[in-house]
Amino acid sequence: MKKIRWGVLGAARIARTKVIPAMQRATEGEVTALASRSLETARAAAAALGIPKAYGSYEELLADPDVDAVYNPLPNHLHVPWSIKAAEAGKHVLCEKPIALSAEEARLLVAARDRTGVIVEEAFMVRSHPQWVAVRDEVRAGRLGELRAIQMAFSYFNRDPQNVRNQAGIGGGALMDIGCYPIVLSRFLFEAEPVRVIASIDRDPEFGTDRLTSAILEFAQGQCVFTCSTQLVPYQRTQVLGTRGRIEVEIPVNAPPDRPCRVFFDDGRDAIGTGVESRSFAVCDQYTLQADEMARRIRDGSRAPFPLEDSVANMRVIDALVRSARNGHWETP
Repeated sequence: MKKIRWGVLGAARIARTKVIPAMQRATEGEVTALASRSLETARAAAAALGIPKAYGSYEELLADPDVDAVYNPLPNHLHVPWSIKAAEAGKHVLCEKPIALSAEEARLLVAARDRTGVIVEEAFMVRSHPQWVAVRDEVRAGRLGELRAIQMAFSYFNRDPQNVRNQAGIGGGALMDIGCYPIVLSRFLFEAEPVRVIASIDRDPEFGTDRLTSAILEFAQGQCVFTCSTQLVPYQRTQVLGTRGRIEVEIPVNAPPDRPCRVFFDDGRDAIGTGVESRSFAVCDQYTLQADEMARRIRDGSRAPFPLEDSVANMRVIDALVRSARNGHWETP
């Protein structure tokens, strides 16, 4: 069966070190082209990764008839513009998170998808990992009783002024970069939208980006509480709490592709962990799984489980959190 031929826009570090190598291990597709604003940069990245074609502009890649789909890992402010251009060139699009700078901008991409008929998806790879599929299965099966609370911490330390995450004007900051994960995962587990949200944001006085954000998302069934930061000790952990049990996800977002992941299921018999069962998940790469899943949808035309409308909903929550931090009140997404 013919593989889906991927082209990559840009030579972002995450693309070169994580996503492209993972996509090259996929069974349903192959990476055939890479473009950069510099032909020299594109050639160097393509040679290092064994990609056959290199282009010195994004437009050239989009004009290549041998590219079926595009992976867009460009900085946040370029997600929608270049994803729209890719769609208009007849290419399917897998775009990095966050899909846009606002829900309003994300709706422009929905319109482009509908106008062109291509598949456009947001690259929340966590939803492809077996550990999160298993957690949702357990929640659905009632193992926790009634789901009431999700708690998540996600942080790293980066004060490089040249890093896109520290540039406020192009969508940098903790909430956009990593706060989007507890939002999407809480919506994934509650299988609902938050009815109101509130946030506290501490901004870096030099960069203007949010370096520390804490938030509460209130759902009809319960709450998600999270803290994310670009200037704290590297750490990530998720607790999923129900009326009868608890689940702890050890590495919720950056699941390692070279060793098993662990999830702890606690039956709630006591507070010291007597009833904790540790479950290991076989070695896999969530970026590979994500690429294969989308390639199959491109081939068979099946509906995406999380279409762009879901991405717009996630952006509505982010927009509401920003408003809340500004005015100090609860906000409705």
